[in-house]
Amino acid sequence: MVKKTETTEGGTIKIQYYRSSIGYSKKQKTIVRALGITKLNQTVERGDTPSMRGIVNKVPHLLRIVE
Repeated sequence: MVKKTETTEGGTIKIQYYRSSIGYSKKQKTIVRALGITKLNQTVERGDTPSMRGIVNKVPHLLRIVE
């Protein structure tokens, strides 16, 4: 089995919470809270890893990566 890896520079990405999670499932709200986001339009910096990008891709209608 070949393991797929994404090449990153080990830097950080900025994640912005740009749309309210009202009306969405509890699981999606939990994802936003787990990133440490508490307010609308808040931006946080997290490590640029494939797992972090996967978390953002779970709720692309609520979060965006700002570069």
